[in-house]
Amino acid sequence: MRTSNPALNSKAFQNLTSTSDQKMTIQGTINKTALSLFILMASAAWVWSKTTSGVIPPVVWLGALGGFVVAIITVFKKEWAPITTPIYAALEGLFLGAISAIFEMQFPGIVIQAVALTFGTMFSLLFMYQTRIIKVTQNFRMGVFAATGAIALFYIMSMVLGFFGIRIPFIHEGGLLGIGFSLFVVTIAALNLVLDFDFIEQASEAGVPKYMEWYGAFGLLVTLVWLYIEILRLLGKLRR
Repeated sequence: MRTSNPALNSKAFQNLTSTSDQKMTIQGTINKTALSLFILMASAAWVWSKTTSGVIPPVVWLGALGGFVVAIITVFKKEWAPITTPIYAALEGLFLGAISAIFEMQFPGIVIQAVALTFGTMFSLLFMYQTRIIKVTQNFRMGVFAATGAIALFYIMSMVLGFFGIRIPFIHEGGLLGIGFSLFVVTIAALNLVLDFDFIEQASEAGVPKYMEWYGAFGLLVTLVWLYIEILRLLGKLRR
């Protein structure tokens, strides 16, 4: 089992076979994912109400940096997931709430479109995965994994160059190249959801411990946050 999601990689469920009756289930993971999304949305709504006149409240940086730190801790301490996953959801909500409010001020109506497209994509891919319209083969996994790695490297390079005042042209703008790039990234982010569904299904069948339901929810949340941000950026480019 392999996925390009760093939270649900090939080692996430290694040597984790539960000997008790408390084992990970798909329904349990769905419930915990829903609860995590509720926490994220509640946190985002609170920050949204505080973000006025385009001014980002300082607590947003706590969300961005804190969310990253908590995510790293969760990846290495999976047994802490029942505690760290809700914390991660709340912190990411702080970040997403402010970013969404800024985009909404620039392009009215963009946030509800991004949210609808994110959940629409998730449910559509879940349906196609369950009906096996999309089959997760080894080549499929390797392709998505390679594309995700390339995107991550590009973003890191872009960030490093930004420290030196160098901006990669066209990619971050609203032209055809920029829109095409965003479409590609959105597609890869969406395909990561398929790998996450497959991984969680196989992990549930393997009988891993109950706390891994929270870890599965965390992994899905990571992908959904990424997908939402990329859709928001794509819609912003199209509006320009």
